[in-house]
Amino acid sequence: MLSVLIETRNDEEGLARTLASLISGAVEGVVREVIVCDRGSTDQTHYVAEHAGCVFLADGGIKTGIAQAKGDWLLLLEPGARLAEGWTDDVMRHAAKLAMAARFARSKASARPFWARVTSRPRALEQGLVITRKQAAVLGRNGADAEGIARGLAMKTLEAEIVVAPARN
Repeated sequence: MLSVLIETRNDEEGLARTLASLISGAVEGVVREVIVCDRGSTDQTHYVAEHAGCVFLADGGIKTGIAQAKGDWLLLLEPGARLAEGWTDDVMRHAAKLAMAARFARSKASARPFWARVTSRPRALEQGLVITRKQAAVLGRNGADAEGIARGLAMKTLEAEIVVAPARN
């Protein structure tokens, strides 16, 4: 049903946290596969992905991941993001009735301070992205990364929450 794509670069620790939050979806049969699209990691990211049973793509980026995905719906996540309990039900309801993209609600645990909200723009992918494979393929055909695919999309916000990944340096 759902293929999860995670774009990484030296994110072994964040990847492990994100994969742990996907276990409930795999047990329930919602997560069909997890594809890790690497962008030149020099740490142990590939070991984390392979030990967790993920498909690890060392080349080709998110575009290759979308092409290999078997699910009709894709879930794009940043490494380090964690989905809150019960996320699968909300995603299944959304996929059953809508074809538009969606993102998760920001958890209170990851609320941005006032000054950060005023002075910086949130990352387009920080709240995840649930999108049809067909729409993602169209948006990614010009070589966009995962962030580029999520940028500028009109999205519905799901009730399920996400703990946002810390900002990368």
